[in-house]
Amino acid sequence: MDTMQGLKRTSYCGEVTLEDKEAAVCGWCAKIRDKGGLVFIDLRDRSGIVQLVFDENTEKSVFEKAKSVGREDVLVARGTVRARESANPDLKTGNLEIVVSDLRILAKAQTPPFEIVSDSKTNEELRLKYRYLDLRREPLQRNLIMRHNIARVAREYFYENGFLEIETPMMMKSTPEGARDYLVPSRIHNGKFYALPQSPQMYKQLLMISGFDKYIQLARCFRDEDLRADRQPEFTQIDLEMSFVDTDDILECLEGFVKRLYKEILNVDIETPLPRLTYDEAMSRYGSDKPDTRFGMEIQNISELVKDTDFVVFKSAIESGGSVRAIVAKNAAGTLTRKEIDKLTEYSKGIGAKGLAYVRWVDDAPNCSFAKFLKEGELENILKALGAEKGDVVLIVADKDKVTLPTLGALRLNVAKKLDIIPKGWNFLWITEFPFFEYDDEHGEWVAMHHPFTMPLDEHIQYLDSDKEKVRAKCYDLVLNGVELLSGSMRINDPALQQKMFEMLGMSDEEIAAKFGFLVDAYKYAAPPHGGAGIGLDRLAMLMCETDSLRDVIAFPKVQNASELMSEAPSVVSDEQLEELGIKTIEK
Repeated sequence: MDTMQGLKRTSYCGEVTLEDKEAAVCGWCAKIRDKGGLVFIDLRDRSGIVQLVFDENTEKSVFEKAKSVGREDVLVARGTVRARESANPDLKTGNLEIVVSDLRILAKAQTPPFEIVSDSKTNEELRLKYRYLDLRREPLQRNLIMRHNIARVAREYFYENGFLEIETPMMMKSTPEGARDYLVPSRIHNGKFYALPQSPQMYKQLLMISGFDKYIQLARCFRDEDLRADRQPEFTQIDLEMSFVDTDDILECLEGFVKRLYKEILNVDIETPLPRLTYDEAMSRYGSDKPDTRFGMEIQNISELVKDTDFVVFKSAIESGGSVRAIVAKNAAGTLTRKEIDKLTEYSKGIGAKGLAYVRWVDDAPNCSFAKFLKEGELENILKALGAEKGDVVLIVADKDKVTLPTLGALRLNVAKKLDIIPKGWNFLWITEFPFFEYDDEHGEWVAMHHPFTMPLDEHIQYLDSDKEKVRAKCYDLVLNGVELLSGSMRINDPALQQKMFEMLGMSDEEIAAKFGFLVDAYKYAAPPHGGAGIGLDRLAMLMCETDSLRDVIAFPKVQNASELMSEAPSVVSDEQLEELGIKTIEK
């Protein structure tokens, strides 16, 4: 193999310009075209591709070497930069080429297991097995570079706004945070375990007590839970906490970050302040606490209109404290055929509804699934109130609100995708004032929806014992196009209220001391008012790259069963290692 001695790179492939006159570039052979007396090589690095040319004027030894180059060989080449006769508008360097005078082959490649092209049709499992080859593809390189730039802008923005980057431990005490911990056995403390952090929650609160009033960290977090396209067992949060602030201060700071990020990375102007909806408003209008607001089709309550009809499904839902609600799919009658509506009915039943009523207005007379239970004029009144017209489809669910709203929320998204009416865009939305408790039907009790440090609204503290359904939390989520990007809250800083929260979670004094003793002790020395948030860096990158999977923005991701196909992790370890840790494995 050749060496680089005496030949150093002067430009990245995608950054060569006609002004360079001469350039030396390094990279991988993406393509070679041998025309006999003329050889073209597309040389690729992380910045893009540049065309190398070898012709009748090329020194013979260099020309022969060019003809011996194979795909994915590593090369360094130097030559004269000139304008191309036939420009390629798809390439950043499509207006130029390098006429090579010196070529070195630094490493030869075996034939790769799949072709390394942008629009690869190779199945993902094989590409993940050879991830280092997959990462040579331009879309993934572009994604990871964008992810890097998101992280860079985050650090710059928060540094400029007075935040200190402080690292918190990767091995910590196991505490309940809603998902299973990944546990790390201790060799020194036999039989005891560290946990990998699900978030740095308690440490960042301790930093506020320590007087570091603005903390930031790009924190690695771990949760042992079932995977899906937008979830990985290890992920990164842009984690922050602030003291001596209220909710508005935190939201304003985060909006500044969003505005700066989108302008700098995508040259998109995000208008601030961002719109806000309370949880109750979001659920009643969109049936979701992370609604996609790029399109309408909002949920409408028609309970008053139908309470006196003879349709027992509607009447019984209202009499039992529920409601009858509807969405109107405009101009959908052609797409939502009776067969499609039957599919939507089965879909609704699959997510908890008892059924789906509908009105499909194709001809002059609307086709209504419950028409026989209506008196003259009642259907017309319903359609008029809903703003439904000929060509529309009305979908109706009747049940308790905790069934009706999420069912219609899911239907709203399902139908919008079928109709292809979701426009491109960046619709940011704050959701605030989440319920503090939710009712567990299985156990017949109210349970906390958030971590135990979340602050209730001041005016709702009085209801903690008497009326849990009324209590709302000082917490907030940032939603982008129907995806939760960020979650945060104001924290409790009153030791008495914090103790009460632990007790309301059913924790004994012994359990509180065992799990949170160090934090409880710290609160005795005065904690400032504080709050914070964690922004999902992976999800943010996924959305900004306009891809559908977190795996496309993570260098070495896990698959559905939490394994990593390239290195074959997790793997079996030796009996000696287990014995040293005092662990025995049990066959399952």
